[in-house]
Amino acid sequence: MSAIKAFVIAGTHSGCGKTSVSLGLMASLARRGVAVQPFKCGPDFIDPGHHGLACAREGKPVPSHNLDGWMLTAANNLDIFNRYAADCDVAVIEGVMGLFDGISGTGDDGSTGQIAKTLGLPVILVVDARAMARSAAALVSGYADFDDDVNIIGVIFNRVGSESHAELLREAMSLLPDIPVLGCLGRDETIVTPSRHLGLVTAGEDEADMTRYQRLADWVESGLDVDGLLDVLSETEAVPPFEPVPELGNVIIGLARDDAFCFYYEENLRLLREAGARLVEFSPINDLHLPDGIDGLYLGGGYPELYAFELGQNTKLRREIKEFCESGRPVYAECGGFMYLMNDIVTGRGRYAMSGVFPVRAEMGEKFRALGYREVTTKTDTILGPMTTTARGHEFHYSTFKDDLDPETMPGIYSMTGRKGVIDTPEGFQLGNTLGSYVHLHFGSHPEIARSFVKACGESNGEE
Repeated sequence: MSAIKAFVIAGTHSGCGKTSVSLGLMASLARRGVAVQPFKCGPDFIDPGHHGLACAREGKPVPSHNLDGWMLTAANNLDIFNRYAADCDVAVIEGVMGLFDGISGTGDDGSTGQIAKTLGLPVILVVDARAMARSAAALVSGYADFDDDVNIIGVIFNRVGSESHAELLREAMSLLPDIPVLGCLGRDETIVTPSRHLGLVTAGEDEADMTRYQRLADWVESGLDVDGLLDVLSETEAVPPFEPVPELGNVIIGLARDDAFCFYYEENLRLLREAGARLVEFSPINDLHLPDGIDGLYLGGGYPELYAFELGQNTKLRREIKEFCESGRPVYAECGGFMYLMNDIVTGRGRYAMSGVFPVRAEMGEKFRALGYREVTTKTDTILGPMTTTARGHEFHYSTFKDDLDPETMPGIYSMTGRKGVIDTPEGFQLGNTLGSYVHLHFGSHPEIARSFVKACGESNGEE
C-alpha cells in the first residue's frame, strides 16, 4: 500500500489546452525529482507516448496507461490505476474531450467524469479563457454543479491575454470561493505540439525535440504554483494487486514497433506477458528479417501511410511476413498493421506495395472513414478465442478498401455494434491463422483474448 497524491486534469471541451497543461505539469514535477505516473482517459494512443517522455526517469520514458469507462469495467480501471500508481509520488490522469463527454449525451460512460468518480479522485478543470471574464465563473459554476459526485477542486485558465485579464478572471471566481484559481496561463504558440490527421505527432517522431517538454514546464510554472497545487491535494492510497511474478514465457511473439507501428495499449502487452508470452520487438521499416524463433506476430496500429515508401522498399521483410502468415502461425493485426498486410497502400504520393496477405488495397482519404467505440463478437472460432468471443475497442481511420470485398475469399467474421447500434459493415478478416481488423481491441475488456492468442502461438511451436 502506498500513499500518493493523484488528480485528474479535465477540460471544458476538446482543444482547451488540457494536453499542454498535463504535459507541462508532468514535466515540471519530473524535473523536481518527483516520480510521476501518467494515465490517459479514453482510447487515445498518442497522448500516452508524450506522457512517457514528459515523465521520464533516468532518461527512460514512463509508460502511460489508458483508463476507459466504456471499454473496461470499474474493477479493470481500479486495477490498472493501483497496479501502476503504487510506485509513484504523484499520479496525473489526463482527461478526454470535455469533462462530461462520453459515448452518449445522457450517460457518463467513457467520460473523464466517470473515471474521476471510479477512482475517487479530484478534478482540476482547464478552461480556455479567451474573450471571457465574468462569464468564465458562470461556466465553471455550471461544470461544478452538473454532477455532485465529481469533485472539482480548482481551475486553471488557459490562453489568458494579459495580467489585467487574469485579474478579471480571479475577481469573477471570487463568486465561487470553494473553487480556487490555481493558475492563469498565457498564450504561447511555440509550445504547441505538432499535429496531423489522427491527432498529435507521435512521441517517437517528436523525441528529437525533447526541449518541448521543458518549455511546457516553464510555461506552466510561469502562471501556476505547482507546489501550491500539490498542497491542496489530499493523499490517496494505491494498493497494487498481490500476484506472483510470472515466469519468463516460452512463447515468443514478434511485436512490430517503430514510427510506423506504435499504437498499443500497454495493458494488452502486459496481459500477453502474463499469459506466457515473451514479446520481441522488430521494425518493419528498418529490419530486414523477422526475429529468430518467433511463434506469432502482433502488428499494431500507427501511421503506415506516412512510411509507405520505406515499408514498400523493405522487400525482404514483407516477403518473410507473407510467408510467416502462409505458414499457419498466428498473426494478429490491427488498423495500421492490417493495412500493412494488404496488397498495397494508396496515398496522395502514389501506390506502395505491402505484404500481400489480404487481397485488397487500402486507400487513404481526406475524411474519417470510421470513428468511435466498437463492440465486436466473433462469428467463428479465431486465434483470439472461440465463436461468440466478445470484446470492446475503438476504431479511428482515414483509409478504406479500394477494392470490393469478396465474401468468399475474405469474409468478415466480426459482428459489430457502435454507439447507435448494429454496424452492418464487414469487419474482422481471418485467412488461415491471420486475423486483421480496423478495430483496436482492448484486451482488458476480455482478458481471455490474450490467453487464447498466446495459446494459439504456443500450439504452433508444440508448447502446451
